[in-house]
Amino acid sequence: RLSCKATLRKHIVVSNYVMAWFGKYLDIEFDYKGDPLGGTVTNYLLEKSRVTCQAHGERNFHIFYQLLTGADIQLLKSLKLQRNLDNYAFLRSSRVHSLESLDDKQDFQITKRALETLGFSQEDIVNVFKVVACVLKLGNIGFIPTNNIDGTEGCTINNDYELYDVCELMGSDQTTLQGAMTSRSLEESQDYVTADLSASEASHARDSLCKALYSRLFTWLVNKINETTKVKRYGKRKVLGILDLYGFEMFERNGFEQFIINFCNEKLHQVVMETTLKEEQEEYVREGIEWTPIEFFNNSIICELIEKNNHGILSMLDEECLKSGVVSDEVFLSKLTQCCASSSHYNSLPPNCFRLRHFAGTVTYNVNGFVDKNNDFLHRDLSLAMYRYSSFFTSFTDLRNPKRSSLKRPATTGTQFKISIGALMRNLSCKQPHYVRCIKPNELKQPRIFEMALVQHQSKLIETVRVRRSGFCYRLPYQQFLSRYKMLSLHTWPNWQGPSVEGVSYLIRDLPIPSGEFAFGRTKVFVRSPRTVFELEEFRRERLEDLAVLLQKVWRGYRQRKEFLLMKRSQIIIASAWRSWRAREEYRILKRRKQVEWAVNIIQRHYIRWKRRQFLFRLARQLPCESESPISREWPPFSVFFRNAFTLLNSLQQGFKCHKYRLKFDQTARNRMREKVTASIIFKDRKASYPRSVSHPFLGDYVRLRQNVQWKKACIETNDQYVVFADIINKITRSSGKFVPILFVLSTSSMLILDQRTLQIKYRVPAAEIYRLSLSPYLDDVAVFHVRAVSFILKHKHESSQFASFGHLIESKVSLIKQIDKQKELTVWRFIGTLIEQRRRRSGSSDRHNKSRQD
Repeated sequence: RLSCKATLRKHIVVSNYVMAWFGKYLDIEFDYKGDPLGGTVTNYLLEKSRVTCQAHGERNFHIFYQLLTGADIQLLKSLKLQRNLDNYAFLRSSRVHSLESLDDKQDFQITKRALETLGFSQEDIVNVFKVVACVLKLGNIGFIPTNNIDGTEGCTINNDYELYDVCELMGSDQTTLQGAMTSRSLEESQDYVTADLSASEASHARDSLCKALYSRLFTWLVNKINETTKVKRYGKRKVLGILDLYGFEMFERNGFEQFIINFCNEKLHQVVMETTLKEEQEEYVREGIEWTPIEFFNNSIICELIEKNNHGILSMLDEECLKSGVVSDEVFLSKLTQCCASSSHYNSLPPNCFRLRHFAGTVTYNVNGFVDKNNDFLHRDLSLAMYRYSSFFTSFTDLRNPKRSSLKRPATTGTQFKISIGALMRNLSCKQPHYVRCIKPNELKQPRIFEMALVQHQSKLIETVRVRRSGFCYRLPYQQFLSRYKMLSLHTWPNWQGPSVEGVSYLIRDLPIPSGEFAFGRTKVFVRSPRTVFELEEFRRERLEDLAVLLQKVWRGYRQRKEFLLMKRSQIIIASAWRSWRAREEYRILKRRKQVEWAVNIIQRHYIRWKRRQFLFRLARQLPCESESPISREWPPFSVFFRNAFTLLNSLQQGFKCHKYRLKFDQTARNRMREKVTASIIFKDRKASYPRSVSHPFLGDYVRLRQNVQWKKACIETNDQYVVFADIINKITRSSGKFVPILFVLSTSSMLILDQRTLQIKYRVPAAEIYRLSLSPYLDDVAVFHVRAVSFILKHKHESSQFASFGHLIESKVSLIKQIDKQKELTVWRFIGTLIEQRRRRSGSSDRHNKSRQD
């Protein structure tokens, strides 16, 4: 248990970086010796909206970054996640992925150890990470607007693979979850009507699902931790309660979250007022000041304005959320203005804003998003989909059967928070509270940096200020009082060297204010009425005006310097304009020169083209026309200066003669020539036995199979009438390596192995099933066919290969490649593919060579 507390304490310190993301109340129980025995935690108002949207410069919840950064590859693979943070929409919106003060990779290990110390099983830990992964994957699901036939707007999911991963993690049905995310069922007169959701409505439903999953996971974790840390034994014990809640928030733009947080502060202020009065009296006694009754501002009016049952702000917000049909923030604001206009603490401000006068100051709230954030619930279709197919999520996130639950809408966010705060106030009222005000020194969250403006703004929000001023409205230690008002007396200005109490006495005697307005305590001086404070400030202001003469002299010097700099700037502008005019003139001259050069280049280019045409016409008249044989290399003599041009023209002429030569072939000769060319492209300089096949014409049918009567009958059944190649080959057995003579037949659609005597078909392999052909570069005639597993050919469904020795290896392989190349399926392993690629690089990508390959 001590190890558990140490681990949790370390984790809480790290999480203290984002203390305002949820409020918590911790009860710690002690025994009679003062040793802690255990405790429980109660959380308030988790900032669920941070899951889907973060403010500028802020991150999402730390567990997302810790999981993606610190988890190992196996865990990420099982969760369908990638380590890149930019792949997830919920994390890349704020553009803040890492913080200097946090090490997400190390914190992930700390989080895992804390969960293990608290008694979580490995299955529970993995399930926690599954929920986190589902939230990230759901955030990547997008929706595309569509128009239905009836004119309504619908939507479709644009990335089904993310939905598939989510369903696989949840163990749910993809079709059901997809329908729940893109449509909604409505019950009308005991009938269910399905209505499609628009893209924006579907996105809102997706965000609600993500926030609900994360919120219920968070609540489940808190309850699980409480089961481990709570005291099991009963008896009388001392309890120390620590309440850590949000401070009063007043930003440039205040929304629903700030409204709820400030309402919580108003409720706490009521408790603070009671205890502060008691502390006020104790301070008067401690300072030796006579106690007088204190009149203080009672903020119950503001609390009633917010939480009144019938006409309170939260009640009207709930009423607007529960309305059927279209609801809007503008309608809510108009109702708010009608009901609360008579209150002096409420003002309606355009556009879409209202102002409340809180105990700590006046705050302006923007109502945009009030209804949506207060009405943050999961509709029944999504709840039913999660409950029906996700047994893990049902037990893990405390999902209940939507069909058995009440048809009434669940309590809104504001109502839930009001109930929680009411229970908290009742708990605090029976205890003796002490208060710690946390002041943030800077916005950078860095040590040793103190921003004066930020601290002064927070100090103005301290709740006890108004109550403290109700008795003696103003009090300061002697040294601070003397430092602020020392310019009002000649005895204390500019510096007082004696005791502070004596200096304050001289200062008050020199002031035209009755001494009864001041009271001297042991360490502080007290001012009774605000009028006296105003007079002190007025005297101080007048004195500061006298001191401002010095500043005026400095200001005059500054103003003269500004005038000088203005004149200097004018001179710079004039000089810049003159330089600009001169540059434009130079540009105009340069542009004219460029145009002349361009015209000269055009004339020269046309003249050179004319000379080239004359040269080509003269060369055409000098070409020899005695022989059109492709092997003829006759060419007119040329000068060494035209060597490259003559070489290129000779190559073109040779190609033209070859083209005319090929046109003389008939179809049969052309097919044989194609086979020879294909064999040359594939096997030349790569297969040692290739030269033997050059002089040998390809016959195809070496056993006259086409004339065989028995074959003619058998080929009709298998649709192999067109025989491309047929020959007796030696099949090499796998077990003994012996040669078995067989009849190898290659048709336009398949490869067949037949008995050479009976012509019985042993194997028939469709051409599409031959995916690889293996040869060696040596003089052997061995080839290996790699065939995919086919149930009607092979007994076992696994890849099979056949070894055989061919008498006409080159011809058979060329015929096989030619037929299977039509299927675009064959790969000649380590040999033919490499040869073709090398031959392509050597031959280039010219149209002439591509044409010859196609032929």
